[in-house]
Amino acid sequence: MEIRIDSGVLTEAVAWAARVLPARSPVPVLGGLLLEAADGRLAVSGLDYEASARIEVDAEVLRDGRALVLGRRLLDICKVLPHGPVGCATDGGRLAVTAGAARFGLSLLPLDDYPERPALPAARGEVAADAFAAAVGHVAVAAGRDDALPVLTGIRLGLDGTTMTLAATDRYRYAVRTMEWKPEAGADGSKAPLDVVVPARRLTEIARSLAGAGTLRLALDGGLLGFESDGLRATTRLLDGRLPRHDKLFALGEHAVAVTERAPLVEAVKRVAVVAEGDSPVQLAFDGTTVHLQAGDEDDVASQRLPAALTGAPAMTVAFNPAYLLDALASFDAPRLTLHLLGPGQRALITDATDDGESTHRHLLMSVKPLV
Repeated sequence: MEIRIDSGVLTEAVAWAARVLPARSPVPVLGGLLLEAADGRLAVSGLDYEASARIEVDAEVLRDGRALVLGRRLLDICKVLPHGPVGCATDGGRLAVTAGAARFGLSLLPLDDYPERPALPAARGEVAADAFAAAVGHVAVAAGRDDALPVLTGIRLGLDGTTMTLAATDRYRYAVRTMEWKPEAGADGSKAPLDVVVPARRLTEIARSLAGAGTLRLALDGGLLGFESDGLRATTRLLDGRLPRHDKLFALGEHAVAVTERAPLVEAVKRVAVVAEGDSPVQLAFDGTTVHLQAGDEDDVASQRLPAALTGAPAMTVAFNPAYLLDALASFDAPRLTLHLLGPGQRALITDATDDGESTHRHLLMSVKPLV
């Protein structure tokens, strides 16, 4: 293999494929990146047993071939290459990388030991990459971190007609985001619903890395979810099991409703939470036209008042874990938020306030005992 390629293009390709490399692996070749040169293109691929990534870029191919090298070492080299053309060529058991007066040599890993890259599953449809990345970010904050409950570390991906539903929960909060997508009709013209759970960390990484890709094609088959867009491919294994349904949890019945500006509320929660230690909550007291935020104890206390419109009750006081509340508030993009409140110690639903009343982003929190 022998190629010439721009240093910036090579660095971006190597960095993108290296995202899936395991931090530690008992199988040395899984730490490798596979370079494949042919027909004026360089393909860089990485994989472990849970995910894979492949990117193709233009390159001047002087000699077709394949090379497997330690991915993180190659990435470290790419980061310090001088700007300009780079030459990469295999010579015996090494890959030579040259740029200007700089020379590097990397030992080749055995190609025969490298696993086959998983084939991209059958296509299910298309979605706008930037909107998908934003939607994943909206719900990922609610995903669990406890590997003892693997399914709760995932994000539910539900496809039904032209509606995509993303959801995540760690049992203490539950985030749901809906958006439009373009499904592909099956051979019989049907668009069968789909409901799977994807590892949240993997899905977040993939969605972020593909956010600028324009249109993103989704593929799924045999326990594998795939993404493809203009020379970029990524796959991830699905998690076994299903997330608990949110329908009944989000049905609050009769409740109070408060509407307020999101950005000032976020800043106020950050401000008063400075004195909240341990499990100490942030209290929100609504009186009809304002919300009074307060945190702390008799020794250290902080408070701030903001405009807020409350309907359905003359007054309402609720309190939340400040970290959970900030995660929820910060996950929204809307300028105004609606808080649906049952009362102290009960469920509270935060939604993006819209003029037509339709909400595509919902985040459920359990309130805690208010400050005395």
